[in-house]
Amino acid sequence: MRQDVKKIRNLLKQYAKLKRDLATFNQVSSPSFDGVSSHSSRNGAESRLINHVDLSYQLKEVEDALNAIDDPQYQFILHDYIIEKQFSRNEACERLAVSVSKFNYLKNRALVEFAWKYKLV
Repeated sequence: MRQDVKKIRNLLKQYAKLKRDLATFNQVSSPSFDGVSSHSSRNGAESRLINHVDLSYQLKEVEDALNAIDDPQYQFILHDYIIEKQFSRNEACERLAVSVSKFNYLKNRALVEFAWKYKLV
């Protein structure tokens, strides 16, 4: 269970990076023809497009799982605390009006709930 929670938390930490990567994705430019034949089966534009589609799919999977969580405390912990890093642990505890131990319990429950929705478990 402990390893699963770490794995889930790392996935959510990567989610913000994934969103940034997708946002900075350059539009696929048309391949240029320089008169020299290429033996490559894939050009750079095609590779970037495939990468873009893959990132979009991963992003949607995470967002669907996050949106399927009904508990507002879990949503706050997953989105505002883990993904966006808007609050320190103490600030999050104050915001939820819970002790640190209760917060850690809620955080682990939120991560497990996300895992079920994301189908990691």
